[in-house]
Amino acid sequence: MTVRERQAGRLAAGTLVLVVLVALALRPPVTAVAPVLDRILADLGLSSAFGGVLTTLPVVCLGVFAFVAPRLRQRFGDERVLVACLVVLLAGNLLRSFGSVWTLLGGTVVVGAGIAVANVALPGLIKRDFPERVPAVTALYTMCLTLGGAAAASVVVPLGRALGSEWRLPLGLLAVPVLLALVLTAFALRGARSGQRAVRPGRLWRDPLAWQVTAFMGLQSLLAYVVFGWLPSMAHSRGLSPETAGLLLGVQAAVQALGSLSVPVLCRRTRDQRWIAACLAALTAAGFTGVLHAPGAVGIWGAAVLLGLAQGATFGLALTLFGLRSPDAETTAALSGMAQGAGYLIAAFGPLVIGLVHAATGGWGAPLVLLLGVCAAQIAAGLGAGRARSVPSVIGS
Repeated sequence: MTVRERQAGRLAAGTLVLVVLVALALRPPVTAVAPVLDRILADLGLSSAFGGVLTTLPVVCLGVFAFVAPRLRQRFGDERVLVACLVVLLAGNLLRSFGSVWTLLGGTVVVGAGIAVANVALPGLIKRDFPERVPAVTALYTMCLTLGGAAAASVVVPLGRALGSEWRLPLGLLAVPVLLALVLTAFALRGARSGQRAVRPGRLWRDPLAWQVTAFMGLQSLLAYVVFGWLPSMAHSRGLSPETAGLLLGVQAAVQALGSLSVPVLCRRTRDQRWIAACLAALTAAGFTGVLHAPGAVGIWGAAVLLGLAQGATFGLALTLFGLRSPDAETTAALSGMAQGAGYLIAAFGPLVIGLVHAATGGWGAPLVLLLGVCAAQIAAGLGAGRARSVPSVIGS
């Protein structure tokens, strides 16, 4: 093995470490809120409408701040941007723990900004360093995302009770794993690339395939954030206790990791992912239906597991499409920025609309009809985004 090959191997190993640690830190700030949302609202004397704002605000931030990520990546390089995102996440988690309405909102915006930029930068980094292994490395990234989110959703309620703090201290403690990840990934600055080639991301906004990828990303994200925000309430309406409902969300999120691992296997022997996208959307629809209508606790848990498997695989597929539909790393990052920016703005309406319809009807029948309609739209978007084609490169003048 030559010196250059050994150096390339070390850089690839460093990239994998960076991907894993950053991914583990990205989901907990979002998934930890839903299990303690009722406690937050009661403690601060806030209405359920504010709860809708609190669950919607992070998704809006994911969309808004995603648009600036490609320019940050181009100027500073992937590694520096990702380490900076960890610093921002650390600050946002600590700010939320102060416990006032304004620090809660401000910390949520800061956390959302850090997650948004990291979400966009990571697919470009994967395409850059692992161009022939995009599905496999993306599956690792997705698995770590879901495991981090599952752990946070599962422990936030019992941790709060053990510490005598219903929500402030548990949310603040989310800064600890971020700080650990920051320390362990600081070495990435040594080999950071500060310059990228000139790009013209506007080309993607005129490309139909890029918009289909964006729609697929946005619709699956909408369904995912409905789960993060409302699955515990759905389960509680079926008779599960708040603690069990929070655990259900954690298990559902953990199962998503298994679903994401199926993506490399599904994509290995085909360059066309249309049938994969359609089947996963159908399974997601079945999962939502089962959570709300399957008989008994066993039926609810089984439906939640099915929903987790389907959503984990769908999320992994959406991220994988950024690389599969792009000819180079710069285009992957630009497509990631477009799809996640516009996609998360689409997704932001999900938890809010579902909450409003649920409040207006007093049940989950009408919200379920809306969710099934979104699944149908996701099938249509997947049939376009899954075609074995590429968006135009953004490199060049």
